[in-house]
Formats: sequence, structure tokens, C-alpha cells
Amino acid sequence: MTKAELISAVAAKAGLKKVEAEKAVAAFIATVTEGLKKGDKLSLVGFGTFSTAKRAARKGQNPQTGKKINIPAATVPKFKPGKTLKEAVNSK
Repeated sequence: MTKAELISAVAAKAGLKKVEAEKAVAAFIATVTEGLKKGDKLSLVGFGTFSTAKRAARKGQNPQTGKKINIPAATVPKFKPGKTLKEAVNSK
């Protein structure tokens, strides 16, 4: 599903105009992004938890050339699905 398809689906389910749904989706994405940048954790009960994790610096290898490279440390976003979401996805 693309962002445009998500906006259309949100508009249909919430009874909103596409412009309003687009603003809502953009606001959600911006809010989650800002929270993660600050190091906050966002929990949506039943849906899942957005958080960040520290990844240590490490050595790597370019698969095309075989050259050794240094991969710097980074903070990466994570998502852990909630029980309700897992059950919904696995139901047939």
C-alpha cells in the first residue's frame, strides 16, 4: 500500500475528504517522527509500539568489491506489533 492508497483508505473509513485525511496522516507521521527524534516511545495499545534503538559501529564489507568499510554507529527506528495486530494479521 502506498501513501496515496493509505490516504484514500483513511478518508473512506473515517468519512473524511481526501485533503483532510492527507493532513491527518501527515500529522501522525510528523508526530511519530518528532517523538522518536527526541527519544520518546509511542505505544498504541493493541496496535504496537514505535521506539528507537542504538546500533553500534561495526566493520562491514562491500559485496561488489570486497573492500572493508567502517559502518558508523546509528540510532534506528523500531516497531513492535501489538497482540491485537498480530492476531488480526494471522486470522484467516
